[in-house]
Amino acid sequence: MDESRIPILVGSGQITQREKDPEVALNAMDLTAAAARKAADNAQGGDALLRALDTIVVLRAFSETSWRFKSPFGDPKNPPKSIANRIGNSTARRLIYTHAGGNMPQWSVNRLFEMVTRGEVGAALICGGEALATQKAAERAKLALDWNEDAGGTYEDWGVATRGWNDNEDRHRMAGAIYAYPLFENGIRAHLGRTVPQHLAQVGQLFAHFSAVAKANPLADRRQGFTAAEISTVGPDNPYIGFPYPKLMNSNAFIDQSAAIILTSVAKARELGIPQDRWVYLHGCADAYDHWYISDRHNFHSSPAMRTVGRETLEMAGLDLGRIDKFDIYSCFPSAVQIACKENGIALDDPRGLTVTGGLPYFGGPGNNYVTHSIAQMMDEVRLKPGSFGMVTANGNYVTKQSAGIYSTTPTEKVFKPKDPAIYQGAINADKGPVVAENADGKATVETYTVMHDRKGPSYAILFGRLGDGRRFIANTPDDPGLLQGMVDRDMIGAAGRVTAKDGINVFVPG
Repeated sequence: MDESRIPILVGSGQITQREKDPEVALNAMDLTAAAARKAADNAQGGDALLRALDTIVVLRAFSETSWRFKSPFGDPKNPPKSIANRIGNSTARRLIYTHAGGNMPQWSVNRLFEMVTRGEVGAALICGGEALATQKAAERAKLALDWNEDAGGTYEDWGVATRGWNDNEDRHRMAGAIYAYPLFENGIRAHLGRTVPQHLAQVGQLFAHFSAVAKANPLADRRQGFTAAEISTVGPDNPYIGFPYPKLMNSNAFIDQSAAIILTSVAKARELGIPQDRWVYLHGCADAYDHWYISDRHNFHSSPAMRTVGRETLEMAGLDLGRIDKFDIYSCFPSAVQIACKENGIALDDPRGLTVTGGLPYFGGPGNNYVTHSIAQMMDEVRLKPGSFGMVTANGNYVTKQSAGIYSTTPTEKVFKPKDPAIYQGAINADKGPVVAENADGKATVETYTVMHDRKGPSYAILFGRLGDGRRFIANTPDDPGLLQGMVDRDMIGAAGRVTAKDGINVFVPG
């Protein structure tokens, strides 16, 4: 094969900042540039590699993704150009800023590998970073930091801009991950026929394994090594966020972390003198998405897109699951892990482990950029054991956008050519869930639910239910403290009641 069209990963870099003084700490752009330089050094390409980059991809910051993390200190207007300036690159032809999604690091690797194969890219950087811990500390200290920056020029958008919830879900305050994933968790619990205490104990055991990996990872933010009981027991230091999830089952977004990976063609790597023991190949990959809004899903315990992506990734690599030596399963919340494992036929207690980083609640959840960390770490893992295979899964929105990749130091034997996602996406699109009643009225039963908490306790409830004719609806309940606490103390799935609509808001009253 033409070596100018064989794609490889050559460099990986990760940084976790623990500086307590927000006036001294690096901002997100500085952290990201530091990770890029570390990746170039990891490749043994140094400044020459950074100058040779023709494509720079930056993962969208959480401050520009979610209203919950909006920066009061401003943002750079052209993040890829800001990174290019910091690393001494003045020649990159393509500057790319992705739209939101935890799938986007793997999705970007998949696209760039295709572009190398077509001769469109010779060397590319994928990077991102967050400084939300510093942002939060500065806000608490009432500091006036200035993170505005205009490097000039324009950038290209990659990905899908459409937000992850629709207007009807928004009206019912289902507008973010901390609201959506607990709905899936209760859906999984009901599907398995478990009580709340039984299920929380099982989930605590699952995530204790992630926490143990984080304890051994010097880059992890939470290295306490929490036990299953500590993770699943609700208390002052581990309060509910969105029932049934206490704090230690939630992605830990308030961290300062950055990561970068560098890919080139084999020819470019040889030209730059990058040694062959740095080279990592992508053997299989795939991308798909479930119905965009969770109102339209068949249920709250499965993901056809995850199942499809896992199958297609293994098929492209010519491997079965038994050949995979290491996994990093996307772990923003326990429900994401459980669904991914179920759809891919991976046991929750698989002795190979489910993470190489420690996962988003314990390693850290740096926004849309976590999977850059998991790919960087997986590169290190397969280099330590040449010939081994590592599988990374990536998940965006609310069990919506799925990507996966299989990595190894073993050279690929055929041209890198993933199947066109349109071939399998159509079947997922055609298999839609029940009709949704935006204005619901009548007798109904609860399909799944969550109770959101604030510092005082239960705050409000979000639920999905079914009317007698099978139509689905989303609703809130009356903001009655006794009712909300009862929904935490007693299992409400399958509970009967009545739903009524007023001013576009459905309200469900049990009984």
